[in-house]
Amino acid sequence: MIFLYIVLGIIGIEFLFVLFTIICSLFVRKEEYTKDNKFYRFLYNTWTVLAVGVCSIRVKVKGKDKLPKGTRFLMVENHISNFDAIVTGYAFRKSKLAVISKPEVFKIFAFGKIIRKCCFLSINREDPRVAIETIRKASNLIKNDETSILLYPEGTRSKTGKLLPFHNGTLKIARNANVPIVVAVIKDTDKVKNNFPFKRTVVTIEVIDVINAEEVRSFTTGELGDFIRNKMLKALNQE
Repeated sequence: MIFLYIVLGIIGIEFLFVLFTIICSLFVRKEEYTKDNKFYRFLYNTWTVLAVGVCSIRVKVKGKDKLPKGTRFLMVENHISNFDAIVTGYAFRKSKLAVISKPEVFKIFAFGKIIRKCCFLSINREDPRVAIETIRKASNLIKNDETSILLYPEGTRSKTGKLLPFHNGTLKIARNANVPIVVAVIKDTDKVKNNFPFKRTVVTIEVIDVINAEEVRSFTTGELGDFIRNKMLKALNQE
């Protein structure tokens, strides 16, 4: 009976938190914000913790000690699942990551508004002018010390797990903001949907390299994309 009460208590607390989040989302306008809101960042971080727990995900992080100290950064990562941003946000909560994502994510009930207040940005790759504006906004978030940025240079989720070609133009964020690029790979988030709810999924995120700001400026955009992609391919054993 004690165990049952504990379980019911946890479910009740989670339900109240979800309800509280929905109420808070009603006060958020449908626009992109330039200031990271501490309260909504707390809500987002709590959401990631709950999602990882409910979906029975165990996250292993390698190379976290490589993260730049005392500076914002651009993090680039491969994209294999809709869980990628949630798990990465959970693993790097202290880094205050804002994700550049597809417009559909911002239409998710309540959650879409919460992430707006955390400076998440929508990008339209079919309209170059709009994409350039998103790059500018992301660079300014870093320059103003509001957030670091998490970017998926493939531009879309790989359904096979194989690394897709890069949209190299988005890497200009780091050059414009004069910050390092953190190169990371994520593995096995694509297994979560098949394992849930009966089996735990072990997800690994590895920081494989940090390219300092000076080195970033030494590359052309195309060279930088190739350099990063080759590092990812090697780390993913897809050479």
